[in-house]
Amino acid sequence: MRIDDETLVELGLDTPPTGRILLLACGALAHEVLALKQLNAWDHMDLHCLPAKLHNTPDLIPDAVEAAVTARRDDYEQVFVLYADCGTGGLLQSRCADLGVEMLEGPHCYSFFEGNALFEAREEMTCFYLTDFLVKQFDAFVTKPLGLDRYPELRDMYFGNYTTLVYQAQIDDPALTELARGYADRLGLAFERRLTGYGDLGVAMARL
Repeated sequence: MRIDDETLVELGLDTPPTGRILLLACGALAHEVLALKQLNAWDHMDLHCLPAKLHNTPDLIPDAVEAAVTARRDDYEQVFVLYADCGTGGLLQSRCADLGVEMLEGPHCYSFFEGNALFEAREEMTCFYLTDFLVKQFDAFVTKPLGLDRYPELRDMYFGNYTTLVYQAQIDDPALTELARGYADRLGLAFERRLTGYGDLGVAMARL
């Protein structure tokens, strides 16, 4: 998704950027961030990613973000944290405030990819979400950590209260859609695909 000139003017962002910006991101966003940088020629932004598997231990995210900010901030005019709350219970927001850096708005990537306002309005309590990254890494981030490869009978314990697997697609890729549909079948859930694009991630990066 290229941010067009008209949108930049509406946002008051039609002047050329100055100074280098460090994007400190979750590894699950690496492909999308690099795609947005290339599409929009945001060459003043550098990307540094933390391991995506930190999401399995969200209490470790604030310390990891602080360490990365502290180590790298002197080389940049601005640091922007490309994490939402991501299960930290507000601790990451508090830490970023203490560090004097901004971060993405929203509770998690499923929200900001769809658009935080739209996601909140849906109030979907029985949906299990996948992004492009999670479709590609389903076994590494879902099947194996939950033990479903060893104990498939745990499926109903984990997913018995879900009704639908929602695939929030950042790109229109039929192969990924079929993979996601297969995972829905594996989990015994209905399937829905939404082509969200980059949502509020692109907007946040444009504001930089």
